[in-house]
Amino acid sequence: MTDDLVRIPAQTATLGSDRHYPEEGPARPVQVAGFGIQPRQVTNAEYAGFVGATGYLTVAERPVNPADYPNAPAANLQPGSMVFSRTRGPVDLRHLNLWWTWTPGASWRHPVGPLSSIDKRADHPVVHIAYEDAEAYATWAGLSLPTEAEWETAARGGLDQAEYTWGDEPETQPMANYWHGDFPWRPDKGYGRTTPVGSYPPNGYGLFDMAGNVWEWTTDWYGETRDAQPCCASDSYDPRQPQFPVPRKVVKGGSFLCADVYCLRYRPAARRPQPVDTGMSHIGFRCVKR
Repeated sequence: MTDDLVRIPAQTATLGSDRHYPEEGPARPVQVAGFGIQPRQVTNAEYAGFVGATGYLTVAERPVNPADYPNAPAANLQPGSMVFSRTRGPVDLRHLNLWWTWTPGASWRHPVGPLSSIDKRADHPVVHIAYEDAEAYATWAGLSLPTEAEWETAARGGLDQAEYTWGDEPETQPMANYWHGDFPWRPDKGYGRTTPVGSYPPNGYGLFDMAGNVWEWTTDWYGETRDAQPCCASDSYDPRQPQFPVPRKVVKGGSFLCADVYCLRYRPAARRPQPVDTGMSHIGFRCVKR
């Protein structure tokens, strides 16, 4: 599990950004100790090895206790996960429920619904992974999940304060699996879904898919800005949604759904909150060793 880890040197890195979304700031120098990190996102084949060895059942596969979700519609009270579906045409981008659907039977084994499979996706990143699912794999593998600072330092590939994992200029050739085309209905050919890990060029540290493909879990609780780091789960709740008192962790890297017109978050500084109990068809992970 650790033979191919890439060593990230100890350094003082400038993390965050004051040029984009408010939750990315303030940019500030952070001392990061050296660590090893997996060069690729954990794949379906690798996760299947873990499940085969342990019998682990992911959150998306477990029976739902109605008492845990007193305000949820009855149709949602069955095992499943959130699946992206293309719309039929242009839509109001303020309403993400137009392209996200709670799908009973969706899980890491069935990434786009109960009739789908991973038979031809062994080398794609595993998805529909809740935080505890990622943590369980990491523990089994003798590894850990990265902190936000570790992840972002690795993603920058030695390019301090660069806009993208490859430098400051937008791509002039394919560099990452993010949304190309009209979002969320008409992706360019070859985009709009996960791709095998390592399909695009690595960054300066030799790490693949640090931009796009799938979002990746970190261990940090989510705060609205970089200088409002929560100390505990209760401080990470979304006050705008009191009906969903679920703590949130930081996910990084963007995904195949990041479109410039909607979600310019396939950049190292970008971040967003993710409820710890919710996997989706664009969330996976990779591990580190300190």
